[in-house]
Amino acid sequence: MISVGTDIVKVSRIKKLLNNERFIHRVYSKKEIDYCLSRPYPELSFSGKFAGKEAVKKALYSSGRIKYIPTFKSIQILNKKDFSPFVEIDITGFYQNIVFYISVSHEKNYAIAFVHADIN
Repeated sequence: MISVGTDIVKVSRIKKLLNNERFIHRVYSKKEIDYCLSRPYPELSFSGKFAGKEAVKKALYSSGRIKYIPTFKSIQILNKKDFSPFVEIDITGFYQNIVFYISVSHEKNYAIAFVHADIN
């Protein structure tokens, strides 16, 4: 194991920010936006993905092996067909040997994410 990261987000804070198109397109990829908007409560999905991105950044930063701090948009929290999340970082060369395991949970008021980073 290299490191872990965790983050908790207040859903109402993210919901308010979703009124700002600039925020949405600066933080989330098209795949993430499409997925979140397809869900019954988009603000929960957006909040979970935001917490996931923060948790990935914290795992990378606390590892002591950081070569490049990725942008929010370059960290994607995507979902498999069974809705389980996975991390995809769109920065070739920097993190190709690191595997991320992620757990995201949300309820009415909060979203939380936990990331375990490991060397492949």
